Amino acid sequence: MSEIFILDSSILIDDLRTGRFSGQIASLSGLLRLSSVVLAELWRGAVSTFDREFSLELAEKRPVLTPTQKNWIESGQILAQIRRDRGFEAQKMRELHFDVLIALTARTHGAKLITSNRADFELIREYREFELEVW
Repeated sequence: MSEIFILDSSILIDDLRTGRFSGQIASLSGLLRLSSVVLAELWRGAVSTFDREFSLELAEKRPVLTPTQKNWIESGQILAQIRRDRGFEAQKMRELHFDVLIALTARTHGAKLITSNRADFELIREYREFELEVW
């Protein structure tokens, strides 16, 4: 069975702007999937026609994985634990929520999540194990 990869928005946005990860993305040997949460993040930040076209093209070219009901509920439980342990303010908790959903979606599908956002995803791994690769 082929390995499954999900690229975080940090990788996609940086590669879109600079081409920094083009070689690494092209060299992935496995199935590249998108997260609906990552697509939502991309759309939220799409300010130009180019950004919108990029988001549309991504969604058309790759299968999209979406958090399950269980993932949504578990994300709230994880965030409650993080808030109790770390005392983060509401803004930080909102920022982490999408990342927790992306991580749980990757875990559910046995996918490796690739990101450049080391700090947040390593924090999440303290609460739930999932495959992570940081570029």
